[in-house]
Amino acid sequence: MKFTFLMGTAGSGKSAMTLSLAERMQSSEVDVATLNLDPGVRWLPYTPDVDIRDFINYDRLVDEYKLGPNGALVASVDAAVNHIDEMRSELEKLCPEYVIVDTPGQMELFAYRDAGAIIARTLSEKEHSIIFLADSLFLNRSSDFVSILLLSYSIQTRFRAPQINCISKVDLMPKSLYDKGILWTNDPDLLLEEFIAETPDLKSEIARRMLEALVDLDALGEFIFTSSNTGEGLDDLYAQIQRVHTGGEDL
Repeated sequence: MKFTFLMGTAGSGKSAMTLSLAERMQSSEVDVATLNLDPGVRWLPYTPDVDIRDFINYDRLVDEYKLGPNGALVASVDAAVNHIDEMRSELEKLCPEYVIVDTPGQMELFAYRDAGAIIARTLSEKEHSIIFLADSLFLNRSSDFVSILLLSYSIQTRFRAPQINCISKVDLMPKSLYDKGILWTNDPDLLLEEFIAETPDLKSEIARRMLEALVDLDALGEFIFTSSNTGEGLDDLYAQIQRVHTGGEDL
């Protein structure tokens, strides 16, 4: 089984992408299973093949330990470590080629707690990739996009796994913004120029070094522009997943 974990900012469309990507891969006759790792989610646009909510009762944690919403989510994600073997066993019964993992809506719950890295590494037996989703709203300003680059690289640093970066919901953005995003990802000098112009209070040398470091680290590498609604970019995303896991060939 090859695992790909969907992570991204709150509201970036991880659950919608889980459904759309699974359907796209299934259309190529690839056996795909979906795993929901968000213990507090109330509704999903798909029916998970394996669901953390079958093992952890979020509402019970709230009542039993008198926790607030965030505290209960933290406790739930940490408790998920105790159910890794059970989740993998359920997945193995399905014998999928790929498992698409939908992580908690609040990215920091999974990405920046030890439990997240442990779950990813142990559940997948180190055979995993990351899909990082950034809402297209982050293309409104150069400083927003730079912040997403920094966030993306922090995820890569945490998980140390092959990572595919995507801009989501591109069907909702005007063409001018779309074109600007394409230019920024292909022309770091243009992005740097606009970033410095937008942030005069930040010394230009600091801004230059930040972006140069990101470019050197390939954090400004390819961003796939995607839409779960229209299917835009899903072929490219699937192709990238293939390259990461199988060298570009379906099994």
